Amino acid sequence: FTNIINALQALDKTYLNSEMVRKILRCLPKSWMPKVTAIEEAKNLTILRLKDLLRSQMTHELSMQKKVDDEEKEKKKKKIVALKSSLIEDSEDDDENEEVALIIQKFK
Repeated sequence: FTNIINALQALDKTYLNSEMVRKILRCLPKSWMPKVTAIEEAKNLTILRLKDLLRSQMTHELSMQKKVDDEEKEKKKKKIVALKSSLIEDSEDDDENEEVALIIQKFK
């Protein structure tokens, strides 16, 4: 964006700071709408500097990325273990019962 603005200035086309801020806010995706609304309500867009807006956006993006990373770490930590159960009849050998008991002890 700044490259385009600088190239336009070389061609004698200048934009006010408030126009540049509004253009950036308009082109943000829908996922940014809560942030855009907060900026519009909390700050005076006529005096908000482009640098301040970009800094605020970078901070917001970093916090969103950190939240996504934390959620991914939580998903990795949670491991779901599913065991198949089967009905053990009384007529099975004691060896098999001992193996099952050993597996249950190790599982606990």
